[in-house]
Amino acid sequence: MNIDLQNMPQHVAIIMDGNGRWAKQRGKLRVFGHIKGVKAVHSAVNFALTQGIKVLTLYAFSSENWSRPKLEVAALMTLFVKTLDLNIKKLHSNNIRLKIIGDKTAFSEALQEKIELAEQLTNKNTALTLNIAANYGGQWDIVQATKRIAHQIKNNVIPIEDITTDYFQHNLSTEDQPQVDLLIRTSGEQRISNFLLWQIAYAELVFSPVLWPDFDEKAFTDAVIAYQQRDRRFGGC
Repeated sequence: MNIDLQNMPQHVAIIMDGNGRWAKQRGKLRVFGHIKGVKAVHSAVNFALTQGIKVLTLYAFSSENWSRPKLEVAALMTLFVKTLDLNIKKLHSNNIRLKIIGDKTAFSEALQEKIELAEQLTNKNTALTLNIAANYGGQWDIVQATKRIAHQIKNNVIPIEDITTDYFQHNLSTEDQPQVDLLIRTSGEQRISNFLLWQIAYAELVFSPVLWPDFDEKAFTDAVIAYQQRDRRFGGC
């Protein structure tokens, strides 16, 4: 079965799971799974770009991941910086907008500066918005949006009576982006792990058995076809 290009999800979010198991199956350290996983990110971005998906959100590092072994966390941060440095020009040349969502204050000042420069460089690009969720949690996102709105009310920016679901959504880290249509989790695990809790309210969930480093164009295609076979009701009967 082929993809129906007239029924593509506008916003796809992926929980990239299985790097550690992929490495363990091969007798390697977990970091090798993360390195291989970067190649799968390249494949997913290219698929989204060529298939007309407008927003791709990848769960790279959750706010809970800080509890992992220090060496693994350090390796992940190093890999994040290296990947950003090596790919930002290519993203820009492909008209891709990069946005890092999450609590960036936990990162080093040098990394925060790199993120800001990368976002500024690609801010006007329109072919695809690539969100990288780093030090992100869905509960954190809702709390930070609530704080922003409370501050606006306190400073008479907006009366409390004018707060709507749309206005609240605009204050989330994804701002004016469309809600998630399709949420994919790789590795066969079936949970959402505090990811985009508000934004996935009416998303279709697809749990792929493929470990993230092996998640290729075929696996992405299979997930989109599964989405297209669903009868989306948005809470209706």
